[in-house]
Amino acid sequence: TESDIRQTRLTSRDIDRQDFDHYFLKEISESPASVRRTLENRWKVINTDGRRYEIWLDDTNVPQKLVDEINARHIRRILFIGQGTAGVAAMACANLMRYYIDDPAMRIESLKSSELSGFVLNEYDGRDLSDTLLIPISQSGTTTDTNRAVDMVKKKGAWSICIVNRRDSDLTFKTDGVVYTSSGRDIEMSVASTKAFYSQIIAGAILGLYMAQATQQRGRAFVSNEIKQMIQLPDIMEQVLSMADQIRSSAQRLALRRTYWAAVGSGPNKAAADEIRIKLSELCYKTISSDFVEDKKHIDLSSEPLIIICAAGTRRSVISDIVKDTAIFRSHKALPVVIADQHEDRFEAYAEDVFHVPAVSEHFAPIVNTLVGHMWGYYAALTINDGSRFLHAFREDLRQTMHGYSETGLDIFEIALEKSFREKVLQFYNEFRKRQSESRLPSTLAVQESTNLILLLKYLAGRLPVADFELDFGVKGTAKNMFDMLFASLAEAINAMARPVDAIKHQAKTVTVGTSRIEEKAEGMLFDKLSEMDFGIEHLTLNNIMVLKNLQRILNRVNGHTLYRISGVNLLGEPTEETTIEVIDKQGTSAQMPSRADTEQPLKGTKRIIVRQGNVYMGKGRKDDRSILVVPIISGDPSRPNMVEYLLLLDVAFTIDADLATKTRALGGKYEHIKNLVQENNITWQDDFLELLETDELFGRSAEKIAEQIVEKLA
Repeated sequence: TESDIRQTRLTSRDIDRQDFDHYFLKEISESPASVRRTLENRWKVINTDGRRYEIWLDDTNVPQKLVDEINARHIRRILFIGQGTAGVAAMACANLMRYYIDDPAMRIESLKSSELSGFVLNEYDGRDLSDTLLIPISQSGTTTDTNRAVDMVKKKGAWSICIVNRRDSDLTFKTDGVVYTSSGRDIEMSVASTKAFYSQIIAGAILGLYMAQATQQRGRAFVSNEIKQMIQLPDIMEQVLSMADQIRSSAQRLALRRTYWAAVGSGPNKAAADEIRIKLSELCYKTISSDFVEDKKHIDLSSEPLIIICAAGTRRSVISDIVKDTAIFRSHKALPVVIADQHEDRFEAYAEDVFHVPAVSEHFAPIVNTLVGHMWGYYAALTINDGSRFLHAFREDLRQTMHGYSETGLDIFEIALEKSFREKVLQFYNEFRKRQSESRLPSTLAVQESTNLILLLKYLAGRLPVADFELDFGVKGTAKNMFDMLFASLAEAINAMARPVDAIKHQAKTVTVGTSRIEEKAEGMLFDKLSEMDFGIEHLTLNNIMVLKNLQRILNRVNGHTLYRISGVNLLGEPTEETTIEVIDKQGTSAQMPSRADTEQPLKGTKRIIVRQGNVYMGKGRKDDRSILVVPIISGDPSRPNMVEYLLLLDVAFTIDADLATKTRALGGKYEHIKNLVQENNITWQDDFLELLETDELFGRSAEKIAEQIVEKLA
């Protein structure tokens, strides 16, 4: 109805990728603009005693009563919290706040939201937290763990101000004040969030500087100088973005040379290392460590990793030590990639690459270091994905080639022996091996996958005897088996190297933290019946699930059932001479019907065929001509996978108003069989022929019988 209609504030402009290859690249390119918008209307110029700058926030951002509490020394603890990237931003914001407040008596720290709610709050059970200011950070404002932590702390009397991107999100209604990042509606389409991180740090800086200003912990000149630096940051970020060609070249050259990666940083730059770790792991599907620079020489150097070193902005008293540590990394065969200030050339002798960025103050350094790391990760993901594209192009070329051969009348055996086909396979094999030898294929392509692919290519190129195929793959070396295994191996390798950038495996865009439950279920008359008997879709093969879904569309009701237990199949799930069948339950119209299997009997006849093939059977009773549906039930015992343990025979009645399309779909493969048999009599097929038979006959008789009846009725 009209009242149900809601209008989103999202516009086509927000989701336009423009000329960028990926949303990720578009959004990281928009980061400077996002920072500018975060700063808009948050500062003002004062000309009364010389030109200077001040932070300007109102009561909706920071209530005056909270400022009074801080000035009165009633607030003694400030906690920044967040989860994922927002949790790293919380660390950077806490560093900024400590620097700005500069009060040893004020405890300022950052925590993961889940750590605060799950563990830390236990320390304060029963205590009043009115001396605490909580500053939760969230891009969406709907992060489950963060919102839960806010609720718990608020109940204990704490103050709270959130840093959030989305206006009117859940989090904004839980806190005493809100500082929005960007415009409060900055849209990010890529799952790997980037520009929100930079804006969150700036919002934290604004908040920290405002408190330092309001409490007079810092002088006017200090505040003014900090604001000037923040105003310059977007221009500096754009200078870093202009280094894209250099960063791309580095990623293309280095990303495939090491299996293991790490990011390191010290002081404020530990936040940069943590955030780079997150984005590189998301983009490149790698497990990446994040450490303090000084710790790294004690941690996993044996893996000879590629190490991204966040050194830009580091104070002079420490930078010399980081240069020495970089030399140590290199001596242990690691690949150091360094982000350093302009004109800092001491890393050149030890680093594979050095990215020189404009100098910024130490507390703002995480922004420029992270920006380089984000871009490097983007181009590294594309480099890994090139291997996937290489295999994908070959697979599609192979499919088109085989289709072309089929069009000329060649069958699968002739294609496998076709000289030009073998040449194509061999040509790809040579290119694949060349890429391997040049380290142009990522280590994510496992040894087993790579070995299988090489062997399959050599078999199909005619370079290995087909008689050996079964030794390598456990199946006969038929043409079909070789082609099936090649395409399966290509699919595995393509998936192993695919890096889609904007989408991330196992991750969604919003509410990526917190628990939800996804239920897989099939509904309808037949599945309800199975559920009544404590059988779920896990007891059915995928093919049989689809068959039952289609069949129940033409059924009106289930009149009764008989459940049989099958015992004595072999380890392959096949019936043997010792296999037996026994009735264990009867209901409805089947309750009074005698069965040969009322006592345990050898499995034979139609039911033996059903157990051997494992397919749903639709037919008619041999003695009473009733319509029956027999469903093979797979064992739930993990030690007997895919073995038929029960047969469920259902006495069913058909609906009288099923349309032709529904009947055709329910027939499945039987439809093609009927059609072909009729066409053998030189009759042009029409689907309407199916309407010549009653529904119970159409589904209860064999394809041969149905075809005979159709031909007779058309005569």
